[in-house]
Amino acid sequence: MERPISSTDQSAAQQQLVLVVDDNEDNLLLLSFLIEQLGCTIITAADGQTALDLAQHQTPSLILLDMMLPDLDGMEVVHRLRENSLTVNIPVIAVTAMARVEDRERILSAGCNEYVSKPYVVDELEVLLRRYLSC
Repeated sequence: MERPISSTDQSAAQQQLVLVVDDNEDNLLLLSFLIEQLGCTIITAADGQTALDLAQHQTPSLILLDMMLPDLDGMEVVHRLRENSLTVNIPVIAVTAMARVEDRERILSAGCNEYVSKPYVVDELEVLLRRYLSC
């Protein structure tokens, strides 16, 4: 017997999944709080390999990626995401302390869709998130 879909089921099905990758717990908490305020679901990773595994198996709608990670750096992570047919189209926003013009150009050339330098302005980051998410 089929069960009718409740409004709670529908909203859960419509929530978009965001993968936040950062090895700093405070950064993860801040970004998670911001994304939760937008009504999205969050998964987190503290290293590049975990991020790649989650991206492939969970297929998030968006990835917020720190560029300085303990195992694989963000450049390698985005490179591997772009080589994988399951993750090639996932938008990636680099959230990084690498703030020089050359860094920004290199990060965007590597395959990131957007770039935000730390410390970031929350309102500006929210505008970017809303650009890629419908939550």
